[in-house]
Amino acid sequence: MTISDYLRNCLLFFFVFLLAQSASARPVPFKLNEVDYDITIKIDPVTRTLEGKTVVTVNMPRELQLRLGSGFEVTQAVFNDGPMGIGRERNDQAHVWNIPFTFRQFIQFAIHWRGTLAPLDTSLDHRQTLGKPVAVSGEAGTFLPDGSDWYPRVTGQFARYKVTIELPPGQKGLVAGHLVEEQDSAQGYRASFEFSHPAEGIDLMAGPYIVDTQTHANIKQRPIRLRTYFHPQIGDLSKDYLDATKHYLDMYESLIGEYPHSEFSIVSSPTPTGFGMPTLTYLGIDVLKLPFIRETSLGHEVLHNWWGNGIYPDYRSGNWSEGLTTFMADYAYKEREGDEAARDMRLGWLRDFAALQPGQDQPLTAFTSRTHGASKIVGYNKSAMFFFMLRDQLGETVFQRSLQGLWATRRFKTASWQDIQNMFEIVSGQSLEPFFSQWLNRSGAPAIAIESASAAVSDAGYTLTIALQQSAPAYQLRVPVAVETAQGMQTHVLDLQQERQTFTLTLTAKPQLITLDPDLRLFRRLAPGGAPPILREIMVNSATQTLVLSTQTEVRSIAEALAGKLQDRTPHIVATNDLSSAAPALIVGLQSEIDAWLAARQLPSVPGEIGNKGTAQVWTLTQDGSASIAIIAAKDAAALEALIRPLPHYGRQSYLAFDGRQVIEKGTWPVQAQKLAIE
Repeated sequence: MTISDYLRNCLLFFFVFLLAQSASARPVPFKLNEVDYDITIKIDPVTRTLEGKTVVTVNMPRELQLRLGSGFEVTQAVFNDGPMGIGRERNDQAHVWNIPFTFRQFIQFAIHWRGTLAPLDTSLDHRQTLGKPVAVSGEAGTFLPDGSDWYPRVTGQFARYKVTIELPPGQKGLVAGHLVEEQDSAQGYRASFEFSHPAEGIDLMAGPYIVDTQTHANIKQRPIRLRTYFHPQIGDLSKDYLDATKHYLDMYESLIGEYPHSEFSIVSSPTPTGFGMPTLTYLGIDVLKLPFIRETSLGHEVLHNWWGNGIYPDYRSGNWSEGLTTFMADYAYKEREGDEAARDMRLGWLRDFAALQPGQDQPLTAFTSRTHGASKIVGYNKSAMFFFMLRDQLGETVFQRSLQGLWATRRFKTASWQDIQNMFEIVSGQSLEPFFSQWLNRSGAPAIAIESASAAVSDAGYTLTIALQQSAPAYQLRVPVAVETAQGMQTHVLDLQQERQTFTLTLTAKPQLITLDPDLRLFRRLAPGGAPPILREIMVNSATQTLVLSTQTEVRSIAEALAGKLQDRTPHIVATNDLSSAAPALIVGLQSEIDAWLAARQLPSVPGEIGNKGTAQVWTLTQDGSASIAIIAAKDAAALEALIRPLPHYGRQSYLAFDGRQVIEKGTWPVQAQKLAIE
């Protein structure tokens, strides 16, 4: 290390220290360590009954509210040794206690409650589970999501907690946190967990688990207890998942800083869920069986222990954690595969964004959580490319030091987009206000085009004059332009700050061709014709029309169910004569019906890439001046029904062939880059 590097590092840590002091001194409406829960919960998955008792301690009382779900009965409720009532007038109401600020020191609430949990429904998919958090139980598994209000909680506040779980023999359970004690006997299972940092809520999982435990040393040689809570049918996967977890912990500790907990668990779910909580991830049994999950989703969930569950997003200004986690996990793994794989992922982001219609986009500051496909395109994909472009602008070293500084100063605190901007400005020594403001506060994306290009002979060789234009109002952009000459390809970065701007380059060889942003390093709207259709367009567009060609009752019923799954809403079913070319269309039918429909409209038949392969074919096409069309052709009703579960996961594809539920061919139509030959 040189002396200048040493001094730079000293300054960095000095500024990080100052920022940490100023951050800790900021007034906040409710401190993160003022609420504590001590909960004991007893669950019988066979009868689906729950009995709970809790002591809630508020260390600095003020006006607050406690809430418990409507499906439970309160059998006792007191505070500071006085009665507080059951919190509702009717059985169909949630229990709500509004507590005025009347105490000087602390308030302590003791509440006992019980109830019957909803039956476990293994047919639900992940989107349905996200859409309506419900406390469920069955012999195959119990899941009490925080959003179901399964325990009395102080609304809208972070809290520390201790939770003791009691289950019958053969069942094991957990919540996020440190495992304090555990007893497993013929009389039943009992375990206590503590979470000593402020947490957003408590999720509880239980099931007929086989538990496998290993110990791993973190970057400071402190022990981390690694566990798998797996259903018996996937117990053989435990070692591979534990080994993969060690790899991710080592990787992210080296990039960010010490792992903030003493354990991490992978827990199997009987439904196809995918959740990340502090110290654990909850993944569906069928998901865990997929070999690529250890190389993708697992790392994403481990990383959330830093971003999202280690530093909490300030949702008032947007959720940055999903984008940063996507960038440092999903995208980073593609970068390790190679430049082509990374470019393909960036292309996927831009294709997805091109599928959005006006009004479906939102600024990054408005994104809080994923609720549908359009919100993921913004909150995950656009946000991830924001961090990609920020790294491009600042360089790898400054980018990583900024993240390390963020972790050092905001650990177990909330952080806003502004806090992130402040840290990157301190470390980089430059103002980033224009960059952050345009990408965070504006919806949409710039549309950029090469207006003209001309070359002339000069004393140094050749002068190339390029005119670029962008949509209004103008962004401040660093636009990569590749120039092809007889000597090879050179990439130049042009600072475009106006709606129209001219640039002059000096070259030693005669320029022949220029290409705009060939590596897709800029978040932008792809040019017309540059984004051939993908299935995502009919999935996220609320104006999508669905035409079912078959007259068979069974086929029509299956087709409408499939359309509903694809569009995540009740489909807009139209008759043939009512089909409009102004809105995207989904055409569903048996193969012979699809062939006849295409021929009658003189449209291309099934593309050669999928031909008549398998039992069903899916593809997209466009007509001049018309919206895109997605076509689903199935051999019979069974082949069509087989698509209901897998097809919604292939929104980035332009064509697929299925053999039952299995994809045997898939692909996307090629993107046409903006190129201009130079006279």
